Amino acid sequence: MRQIAALPYRTDGTKIDSPVRVLLVTSRETKRWVIPKGNPMTGMLAHAAAAVEAHEEAGVSGLVCPTPLGSYRYRKRKGNGASLMLDVDVFPLAVTRELDSWKEQSQRERRWFSLPDAANAVDESDLSDLIRSFGPSEFKTAAQRNGVLATVAQKSKVSPMFAWFQRLLPRTGNFFELFEAHAVAIGAGADAVSRLLQGESGAAADHIREVIEREQDADNINREMLLTVRRTFLTPFDRGAITSLIGAMDDSIDEMQAAVQAIDLYEVTSFTQEMKDMAAIIVDAARLTAEAMPLLRDVGRNGARLHELTERMVRMESHADEIHTNGVKRAFKEMGATDTRGFIVSREVYKHLERIVDAFEDVANEIDGIVIDHA
Repeated sequence: MRQIAALPYRTDGTKIDSPVRVLLVTSRETKRWVIPKGNPMTGMLAHAAAAVEAHEEAGVSGLVCPTPLGSYRYRKRKGNGASLMLDVDVFPLAVTRELDSWKEQSQRERRWFSLPDAANAVDESDLSDLIRSFGPSEFKTAAQRNGVLATVAQKSKVSPMFAWFQRLLPRTGNFFELFEAHAVAIGAGADAVSRLLQGESGAAADHIREVIEREQDADNINREMLLTVRRTFLTPFDRGAITSLIGAMDDSIDEMQAAVQAIDLYEVTSFTQEMKDMAAIIVDAARLTAEAMPLLRDVGRNGARLHELTERMVRMESHADEIHTNGVKRAFKEMGATDTRGFIVSREVYKHLERIVDAFEDVANEIDGIVIDHA
């Protein structure tokens, strides 16, 4: 038996290391802390059903990533006395709105927790590990569940020479600070893209402008990075690895700008669920990129977590390809014979969204290359 659940989260602040909080609710009967969950809904995709549960049980809404974070198991006691095992697929939900009143308000309490506190508050050990894995500092416990990741963690060692380079780094360039600043710009751009695709009336121009401004910020950081590479004798990684990574990161926000400019050009005001799902993947990919950047300061120690993040980004890109194909196919069926212009515009938007996700996969591959070379 399977269920679906949402993991509502928010970031307190805009800095690269701003803490992440998750929202838990109490169960109706035992009043223990849980995440919003329920049974799959007929005719509704799993992640969309998880969003409905979050809205009804916790009174929050936002972008839910179609790619699950993972799953956990628990036993549910039924009214007839049977105790049955259920597997629950968990979907991250970036909260954009918190309601003052909601359907199950009188039956549940809701509360924001830090990741460690939330992991300690829930009863299910698998769920606890999933929550811990959502943040960089709490990954160690979750990594121990996976033999491959544990092996990577044990084997990841920095050579004495490379460690010496890292100790010198604060005096030889601000590469890591630039990577992290660029990731902040990417995350802000992704958030603006997602708000645009939610179709809020009268706000499109502001969201488009923000993406363009964030892309300009990222370009400035990219130029500073290239200048720093040229004038620095000691670099944390091979110069080619640095320029390739910042280039892939820059491609992602360049594609965001191209997407919003196309939306502006064609005056698109309504967006399909598939487009919104791809935007949710973009938001989550940006979040994972932002988490990965500080970990590059110590590749040997953080190799396992970096592999986990990049593997998830690659998996998300594959999922986005499926969503893209289904969206274009549905657009063709609905508009191909009667609204050729509408179909061409819709296909163009899908193309740009796919390119954004592809760029994030390139970021993941560049990070993996650094881990392989230096861990």
